[in-house]
Amino acid sequence: MENFDLALVDWSRAQFALTAMYHWIFVPLTLGTSFIIAIMMTIYVKTGEEIWKKITKFWLTLFGINFAIGVATGIILEFQFGTNWSNYSWFVGDIFGAPLAIEAILAFFLESTFIAVLFFGWGRVSKKFHLVSAWLVAIGSNLSALWILVANAWMQNPVGMTFNPDTARNEMTDFWEILLSPTAVNKFLHTISSAYTLSAVFVIGISAWFLLKNKRIIFAKKSMVVGAVFGLIGGLFMLMTGDESARQVFKDQPMKFAAMEGLYHGETNAPLVAIGVLQKSPTKQNPKMSDFAFKIEIPNMLSYMAALDANTFVPGINDLVYGNKDQNIESYYDKIVKGKIAVRALRDYKNAKEASDSKPAAEELTLFKKNYQYFGYGYYNDPHNLIPNVPLTFYSFHVMVGLGMHFIILFIIVLFFLFKKDIAKARWLNYIALWTIPLAYIAQQTGWMVAEFGRQPWVVQDLMPTLSAVSNIGHKSVVTTFVMFGIVFTVLLIAEIKIMLSQIVKELNIKED
Repeated sequence: MENFDLALVDWSRAQFALTAMYHWIFVPLTLGTSFIIAIMMTIYVKTGEEIWKKITKFWLTLFGINFAIGVATGIILEFQFGTNWSNYSWFVGDIFGAPLAIEAILAFFLESTFIAVLFFGWGRVSKKFHLVSAWLVAIGSNLSALWILVANAWMQNPVGMTFNPDTARNEMTDFWEILLSPTAVNKFLHTISSAYTLSAVFVIGISAWFLLKNKRIIFAKKSMVVGAVFGLIGGLFMLMTGDESARQVFKDQPMKFAAMEGLYHGETNAPLVAIGVLQKSPTKQNPKMSDFAFKIEIPNMLSYMAALDANTFVPGINDLVYGNKDQNIESYYDKIVKGKIAVRALRDYKNAKEASDSKPAAEELTLFKKNYQYFGYGYYNDPHNLIPNVPLTFYSFHVMVGLGMHFIILFIIVLFFLFKKDIAKARWLNYIALWTIPLAYIAQQTGWMVAEFGRQPWVVQDLMPTLSAVSNIGHKSVVTTFVMFGIVFTVLLIAEIKIMLSQIVKELNIKED
């Protein structure tokens, strides 16, 4: 690690995290409200009720504001692969580029073409064609997310490729294996369902504010019905896909899984920590030190969550670092040795090939291929550097799960009051709904923190460490652009909030029909 500029690595990571986190403020609302708008427009076309046209137009306006700023941050995010992460871009070859190209050519083209019809087609095209455009915008938005998430899933679980030692690039061998890998499928489904949940919370929360102001009562209640039904379906689906995603993490990224639960010592019938407060981590010298200052556990649940079997052994962080012969778990120490063999073999293969020495080249190539799966470990000497930030991963995971359950309960209670009580009089519930909006954004950010911080120090799991993925540039230039992007993104976010609030207040002051 001494050959790497760690300041450059840290600032490059910080800049990408800044851009990604700001970008993801806008994306989930786009993904979900696009379908909510399509549903509302469908009701309008089917019933012909003018109130549904007004409802659709209002939420469409908020969608448009959010969509525009989301596109701007997304473009900057993709540029950073070339400016700050050129070594990564070279290493992943056509695998990462292909999904992004498809996203730009197919999904974004579909989305951008019909969004013009959706916004400006009122009274200019037929109701049915206008409705079709709404559904195509929703489908296009979610297809855009699909290809980005496929690329991210490959980084978590690289499949469908082979490494070309002559070019030092990974080359795609099976497009469908990449697209349909369990990691990609679950990541896409869980991410979009969480986005649907956020969008539903947004619609319900804004509608609740109307009810608190005792204005636009019918408008708000009808919006709430669509939001709560859509949110409950999305929330339950989010729960199921999240459960399956956890099993994929256990299978392909056991260190991340252990960090998510703060598990240092593996065990069968492992309990799930529902609520816990971490304290100082155990060490090799004192392995019996308590992992938690306080915790509430659900017996056997972690083992069951990992493999649908309570008797499953769940490896802890120490099992992965030091190995566990009883469970046939190879230590990180051994993986580092094999990784260094792979790194050295690749270097010697290239040298032998340049010298036209075919026999040593063939021998080194064979040795490299035998150890390639450990290639990334060869960049490290201390296996403890391969442990992610456990507190950050643990707390992010539990905040995400806790808030997810809160959203589902909220949707159920809102639906109960809509159909069995007068929700306009339940001010306590409307206040909860309103203040749940920022909680939904926190849940989105913590979800991605689990996915990305829990994967560290890898940019491509087991194959490419983050420290070797950065561009060969001075870290001061990254600091400069970090500050610049931080200012620009913050201004854009403030502008979006102000514009949205002005539109909401404008709608609020319209007299009820």
